[in-house]
Amino acid sequence: MSEALAIREKHDGALADRSSVRLWLRLLSCAMAIEKDVQRRFSARGATLARFDVLAALDRHPRGMNMGALSRALLVSNGNVTQLVQKLARDGLARIAPSPADRRASIVRMTAKGRAEFDGLAAAHHDWIDGLVADMDAGARENLYQALGDLKRSIAKGQAIGS
Repeated sequence: MSEALAIREKHDGALADRSSVRLWLRLLSCAMAIEKDVQRRFSARGATLARFDVLAALDRHPRGMNMGALSRALLVSNGNVTQLVQKLARDGLARIAPSPADRRASIVRMTAKGRAEFDGLAAAHHDWIDGLVADMDAGARENLYQALGDLKRSIAKGQAIGS
């Protein structure tokens, strides 16, 4: 096995007759390898990927988000988001306030301390990802990006047909 394929794939890349399954397994092994590396690096900084994801969502919405919108943005349950946000609030990284439009809802905003932590983590995260794909030239990265866009459209179409 060449060094380029040092990350083990499920079924060790067999299934030559099932290119769609081989593709899925290759994507899965790459995504899992990247996630594991990023999780390890966040952990070394006393953070988690989940915490970073919440801060990133709040960064994209400086006026704040309600818990439902935050859970939809992160593709997780309301309960998971509530726990993460409460921990961020206890750590002084986020502020939870009642919604002026609906007292049953809460609006979550990043604090200045949260902004400082997120900015440092985001810069490091960008560097980590750059390092992981550094051996791919820019053209190959762009081609892969476009191909994955095609895959997303194919998946959406397949899901619509299967519904």
